[in-house]
Amino acid sequence: MHVTGFTFIRNAVKFDFPIVEAITSILPICDEFVVAVGKGEDETLELVRQIDPQKIRIIETVWDESLKDGGVVYAKETDKAFEAISAQSDWAFYIQGDEVVHENDLPKIKAAMERWKDDKNVDGLLFHYTHFYGSYDYIGDSPTWYRHEIRVVRNDKRIYSYRDAQGFRKNNNEKLRVKLVDARIYHYGWVKDPRVMQEKYVHIHQYWHGGDVEGHVNVSAEGFDYSQIDSLAKFTGRHPRVMLPRIQRQNWQFSHDISHKNLRFKYRLKMWVARLTGWYIGEYKNYKLL
Repeated sequence: MHVTGFTFIRNAVKFDFPIVEAITSILPICDEFVVAVGKGEDETLELVRQIDPQKIRIIETVWDESLKDGGVVYAKETDKAFEAISAQSDWAFYIQGDEVVHENDLPKIKAAMERWKDDKNVDGLLFHYTHFYGSYDYIGDSPTWYRHEIRVVRNDKRIYSYRDAQGFRKNNNEKLRVKLVDARIYHYGWVKDPRVMQEKYVHIHQYWHGGDVEGHVNVSAEGFDYSQIDSLAKFTGRHPRVMLPRIQRQNWQFSHDISHKNLRFKYRLKMWVARLTGWYIGEYKNYKLL
């Protein structure tokens, strides 16, 4: 079995993306790794080059700045990395620049890839998600966060990145057929110094809403306002080992009263039903679970 990891990244230093931790977290079960590094404003290219020159293959890209709606530029950059994967690979393991896999889950992921490698009915593997918010101590627990997404896909060039690169589809908008793996993606995209978070938030909105940043982002001298969140829970698990040095360097404070729920009635209803049954009413599913 041959596995290639892939991702895209730009301005990782400027916006404090844990790209090194992201790549490093899955590198042990990848035979090689393709990184599409976009031309940016910092030392991201040099940072990626230092991770593992024996396994990592870099393709330098230029983002299409005319793509200003729906985050589609992220999908286009993901596709560039995926298309660069050689034919010898059976599976392609996608990881975004703010996602990390726990070391304890690597054996389960590898076993799932081996189990389904020759079953062509399986297009990919689905993962559970934990979304951190504000600090490394809190996680989003409302239905507004997606609970699952595809992160391993078959090396089939009919597959492409969908919408804003959250997931994948194939052929003419066909959902992938997937198996759920008992493994989790730790998403740290909403955990940064508030000043850096605001800068990143403003920047990424250039690629949404037709480039209208002022109409969708409130800028504050204090930085991003983490208090405007609907519902959080305390994180009681253990972070991936590769994240521990970054967590120790946290230089801001964030606390939240988890009993406070700023939820509309429909979300309160969804959470109540989910607690009783495990089923989220109307949950978005960008896949066909086998």
